[in-house]
Amino acid sequence: MDARFDGLLEEPTRSVVLAWLVTAVLVVLAVGHGLVGSYRWFVLTGFAVVIVVLPAAAFRDPCAMPPWPLLVLVLLPIADASAFGQSFLTAIAVYVAVAAVALVATVELDRFTAVQMSHSFSVALVVLVTLAVAGGWHVAQWATDVAVGTDYLLNDRSQDAANRMLMYDFAYAAVAGLLAGITFDRYFRSYSERVAGSPVASREPEQNSRSVPDPVPPLIRDRLDAPDALVRQFSQIMQAALAALLLFGLIRGDLTTVVNAGVALGITFLPAVLERDAKLPLEPGLVFWLTAAVFLHAIGSAGLYAVVGQWDSLTHTISASIVAAAGYAVVRAIDLHSDEVHLPTPMLFAFILVFVLAFGVLWELLEFAIDESAQLLGMQAVVAQYGLSDTIVDLVYDGFGAVVAAVWGSFYLTSLSQRIAGRFEGQRQ
Repeated sequence: MDARFDGLLEEPTRSVVLAWLVTAVLVVLAVGHGLVGSYRWFVLTGFAVVIVVLPAAAFRDPCAMPPWPLLVLVLLPIADASAFGQSFLTAIAVYVAVAAVALVATVELDRFTAVQMSHSFSVALVVLVTLAVAGGWHVAQWATDVAVGTDYLLNDRSQDAANRMLMYDFAYAAVAGLLAGITFDRYFRSYSERVAGSPVASREPEQNSRSVPDPVPPLIRDRLDAPDALVRQFSQIMQAALAALLLFGLIRGDLTTVVNAGVALGITFLPAVLERDAKLPLEPGLVFWLTAAVFLHAIGSAGLYAVVGQWDSLTHTISASIVAAAGYAVVRAIDLHSDEVHLPTPMLFAFILVFVLAFGVLWELLEFAIDESAQLLGMQAVVAQYGLSDTIVDLVYDGFGAVVAAVWGSFYLTSLSQRIAGRFEGQRQ
């Protein structure tokens, strides 16, 4: 066995053998699903196998395997689907399997890579990965339906009925992710005690990983930067337009316009509150970015969503980029501030994608809950969903916004992350 794992894998060889036996059963089940045409379970089971064997393949060490009890958690729902076929319980089992795979992936990151995670951060990551995989899983099925002509999501149902089932699926995923997080909580505590002092447990981040130089080439910065005064003026113009839209909604008695414009206007004052109360100065460009996102959503809810087909996609992309930017800045600040958390740059990019997809799933659940509640109460819904395709396309554009923010985050959010980290440090002192 590779000396790198001498202190890590203190479990007897029998446990490693059990892990490989469970993996072999997963391979057999994957082949079985493929032979009978159950391609969704074939892909999910194959994906689980890849995640499980990745450390052994990367380190060329058959002993670099996740703990076998965690692999059993992956196996159980897949075996249930193999034995009982498609049923109500099988639909739930999908998300139990997704949560179990997310659990294994998080454990592998902690055990076999330079990633360092605190207890609470790890638990949160398990939940986020479960939600993100659930969202990505349905986007992939929708893409297959569109490109190949399969019928995985609609399944001879109307758009609204299929969207309702999608929301139920997301709810199952949220519950499964929470249970997986609790499971990881218990595993993390016992595992931390068992591997304390091992070479991998005491690994150090790569040198200079916490120093964050400005990566923006001067030519790009000079081309893209606008005068701060001009950016502030545009932000103020949009604030004034939101105030006018709020007044218009009040005069007409339009609840949707009033709520959306009022909330959007309130959000535009958030940067000023952060500067005043948290002493966290924000660049005018970031303030403009936030103001533009809520402004475009507010005027969309006032009527443009119905008139311009792609307006919803535009607002989702920009809003997702705001969520991703916030996630990037805060997580990077935690990375800079805490000795217990370290995320290499490639992992930061992956985390932003996971964070935004998970947030997108939660947002769709919130929209569904608001829409359903309004219908039950006989009220006008402030936000509403318009069928399965609308929800899936929203998630796709959420992903676009996440990529934009993840790429540009390293350019323009570095200084913000450093200031947040400084605030953390000041509060600790």
